[in-house]
This record gives sequence, C-alpha cells and structure tokens, in this order.
Amino acid sequence: MRIAMIGGGYVGLVSGACFAEFGVDVAVVEVDPTRLAALREGRMPIYEPGLEDLVKSNVAAGRLTFGADIAEAMNGAEAVFIAVGTPTRRGDGHADLSYVYAAAEQVARAMTGYAVIVTKSTVPVGTGRRIAEIVSATRPDLEFDVASNPEFLREGNAIGDFMKPDRVVIGATSERARATMQRLYAPIAATEAPILFTGIETAELTKYAGNAFLAMKVTFINEMADLCERTGADVLEVARGIGLDARIGARFLQPGPGFGGSCFPKDTLALVRIAQEAGAPSRLVETVVAVNDARKSGMAARIITLCGGAIRGKTIAILGLTFKPETDDMRDSPAIPIVARLAEDGAHVRVYDPEGMDAARPLLPPSISYCRDAHDAAKDADALVLITEWNQFRALSPTRLATEMKGRTLIDLRNVYDPAAMRQAGFTYHGIGRP
Repeated sequence: MRIAMIGGGYVGLVSGACFAEFGVDVAVVEVDPTRLAALREGRMPIYEPGLEDLVKSNVAAGRLTFGADIAEAMNGAEAVFIAVGTPTRRGDGHADLSYVYAAAEQVARAMTGYAVIVTKSTVPVGTGRRIAEIVSATRPDLEFDVASNPEFLREGNAIGDFMKPDRVVIGATSERARATMQRLYAPIAATEAPILFTGIETAELTKYAGNAFLAMKVTFINEMADLCERTGADVLEVARGIGLDARIGARFLQPGPGFGGSCFPKDTLALVRIAQEAGAPSRLVETVVAVNDARKSGMAARIITLCGGAIRGKTIAILGLTFKPETDDMRDSPAIPIVARLAEDGAHVRVYDPEGMDAARPLLPPSISYCRDAHDAAKDADALVLITEWNQFRALSPTRLATEMKGRTLIDLRNVYDPAAMRQAGFTYHGIGRP
C-alpha cells in the first residue's frame, strides 16, 4: 500500500515511520522548511527513543520519504492521514482546528482518485463530518471517504505503543473505507491486537474520553497523596492496595506535581468545552482541570515552605524539566511554574535535564543556570528538587550528593528515592504523600 501523512510532527513522524516498518510506502508532508530539512538530513526534530534508527532504516529502504508537495505525496495513495497540530485555542479552550481544515482543503485539491481521508490528529466530535463537507464543497467531483483513527501514543514509548497497541480504534461509515483501513493495519491484526471499528463520532470521542479518564486517575492519586500527608498514611501503599484491584489497575497511580504534556492538559480542557456545548457538561473533568492547575501552581509554594519559608539568595538545584522522562517535550510541564516562582522569589536556580534544556530555555526566566549534569546542578546547592524521574537520577549516590551540596534539603516530587537511605546520608527528605 501507499499512504500520505500530512504533518511531520510527533504523531505524523512516529506513525509514518511505523507504517513504513510494516512495509507500507509512506510519503510524509512537512511544510516547515527547517523541520523538513532536518528530516531529509536524518536529524529528528523531536526526541523519542528508537525513532531516529527507525526513520533512517526505512528511508534507506525507500519506504519513507519527506517532502512539501501534497500532490506529489498523494500520487497513488489509498489513504491520506491528517496529523497536524490541534493546539488549545486562545480564549475559550477549544481545540484549534484551523490546521486540520486547511489540510483537508489542500488534500481535496490534490486528490486525483478515491482515497480515505483519515484524521490522526486529536479532534473534537463532529470534525470528520465537517471535513467531508469541506472536501465535497472544494471538489464536488471527488469520490472519497472520511475516517477517524485516533492515536494512543505515550511519549517515550511511542514506537512500542504503535507496534504493539492495546487497541486500534477506527471510525468509518463505508465498507470500502473499513476494507482499506483493515488492509493497512493487517500486520497489527496478525498480532491479535484488538481492532475496534466504530462510527466516526465514537472514535473521535473515544480519544478524549480515554485521556480524560487517565487524567482523572492521576488527579485522584494526587489528592489521596495530600490526604496521606495529613493522616500519616503512605500513598505508595495506598496506590498498590487499590491498584491490585483488577477493576482499577496500577497504571497512572503515581503521585506527583500534576500532569502536563501535549495531551492531557489540552484534551481535558477541550472535552470540557465539547461537553458544555453539547449540553451535557462533564463536572468530573472540569474538576480535574481545576485541581491539576492548582496543584502545579502550588508546588513552588510547597518547595519554599520546605526550604524554611524564604529562598531569596539560596541556591536550589532542579533535576528534570520535561513533563515526563524519555522526551524533550516541555509543553505544560510542572517545571515551568515551579522554576518561574522560585526565580521570582529570589532563588538562584540551577537546572539539569537530559533532553529538555533547549526546549526549556525560551519558557524559563533568563536568570536560570543550565548545568552539565545532575552533579553540576547539585554543587553547593542549599536544596535539591527532583521534578522529572529520569532513570539516571534514580542511580545518584546519596553520599556523593551530600558531599556536593551545601544544604541537606531534598524534595522528591516523584517518590523516586528511598527515604531511609537519604536520611542516613544526612538529608532532610520530603516525598509526596509519604509519612
């Protein structure tokens, strides 16, 4: 098969490379000249484990190409995926669909024969129907179908999620569209991964509902962590106790400073607006958005209190800036409001992240010091704060940290470290939801 992928960002690039690995000819369209040049030179515009090797091998095999011409990419394509950004729209929280609709119109003008137009971007309910209207209005002569195929990729594990998914959801209304998508996903079907065919609206809503439910789990365990701190319970044991219930499950029950990233903040807010406009408001999701925003903004106040109530002139080391490990994504990271507040209150803030520092620079105050590694950040620090649980931070020696730092305050916002080991090394250790 041959397909076109409109958008060489995170979703489009990962999906395109993985389809190519399955033997599909994939033409990725990227209009940003800087990003396109990087892709053609084999340089990845994002950090994702294994992606660079996957892209290079499939480019070498001739199955994966990059260009800016939609018409050229769609020549012979049986399906064209729209994988452009849907950022939060300023002012009202809705998903901005301007890029999606512009892509749909360009696709319509470039089509020369039947193809399935597939939304891979996260889009609100009704977007597929609107795309069909746009294409029909642009080219009344065309024969086409529209389908929805939402992505469920976790940053840091995206290739594994694509190759061995929990499920594939495909929303389509015609047998021809279903048959095309079934052939495209045949290699995954052979692994016995569930492939769920639904209506277009159902597929669109499934993406939002899934992310909102996971965001609720994160927010729930964060609130339980606060309760544990007031009652003397241990949130890690509470999480294990409830996670062993098969109806609940253990995943996404790790307390922390609040969720961030490209999906949860954007999608929960969009779902709130979708539900409000439909006349069926989701009070649970509304609360999740409010509680998470308050948690992220309140983390800096927690750190200041644990540092004695005043941090002016103190040196604070920050380990981890990205919203999660194994990515360079800084979007809505809890580190942004935390670092900004610490700097605003007069602290000398020294930061280190294995992959996210370039992306963090334009988002953080100019006074921030960027360090070579974790030990460089910790040097002469009065306090150390772990925000993102990169594996390399788990292996840090408590005794070495104690010799490098000036102070002995360690604030672990991910519960990575053993409290007993840290206290034995002389630290005053503070976790999340632990006695």
